[in-house]
Amino acid sequence: MENVTTVNEFLLLELTSTQELQPVLFVTLLIIYMIDLFGNGSILVVVILEPRLYSPMYFFLGNLSCLDICYSSVTLPILMANLLSAHKAVSFLGCITQLHFFHFLGCTESILLAIMGFDRFVAICYPLRYTLIMNLKACILLATVAWITSFFYALMHSVMTARLNFCHSLKLNYFFCDVKPLLELACGDIRLNQWLIFIVTGSLSMAACFLTFLSYLYIISFLLFKNQTCRGLHKALSTCASHFMVVSLFYGTVGLTYIPPASATSVSQGRYVAVIHTTVTSLLNPL
Repeated sequence: MENVTTVNEFLLLELTSTQELQPVLFVTLLIIYMIDLFGNGSILVVVILEPRLYSPMYFFLGNLSCLDICYSSVTLPILMANLLSAHKAVSFLGCITQLHFFHFLGCTESILLAIMGFDRFVAICYPLRYTLIMNLKACILLATVAWITSFFYALMHSVMTARLNFCHSLKLNYFFCDVKPLLELACGDIRLNQWLIFIVTGSLSMAACFLTFLSYLYIISFLLFKNQTCRGLHKALSTCASHFMVVSLFYGTVGLTYIPPASATSVSQGRYVAVIHTTVTSLLNPL
């Protein structure tokens, strides 16, 4: 029988073992974090204070900015603290909490990006019916569904991970707490957890991604077949181009991190992708 260990804390992997690089990485992450907070915070304040921006697009943009502030705050402060600390540890409860909010906010962002794609589709393809379809009640309902669905999705992963027994080394091969690296340390049958990642996480990501890209496919088709002027086409596409770039980066990193089966190789390859996912995406959204 495997020796089951009572877990009080996990040891996190350091970003680099080179001492000279650690201050450089700390300053880089701090700058990224400050830009993230300032950029998203500025958008949120302007959307709240400016009455002319009380429209569906800016309502969802405000939600996204609030979400990105929280999303980067789940991982970046711990990454920076570990660069300056000799004891790179996180408590068991802290680890499960970080895991929960990481998946909660990540799932919410994927659904919000799909909703924002649909909002652009209605605005461009059905401009006369836009205010009727995307009224305040519909916007609040869509945002509420996104947040509540994501909360219970994350709760599933956090509960299923917390109930595992750990009998291997308590050193995570990762920079922060996530499901796949924790499964590496678990003993017993983890097939259910792996299937939850593959089926539930994969299905939610692919569904949101499909709906987002479908919205843009309809937008491009509508604009091309309507034979608009080049100026009109450029104006319409300019409202979607930056959003489309962020969507591509977001789903690209999610796919590389969670679609492959949980294994030592996939976790090792995915940990740097996860850092890009949690830093660059939140940084690009305000830009």
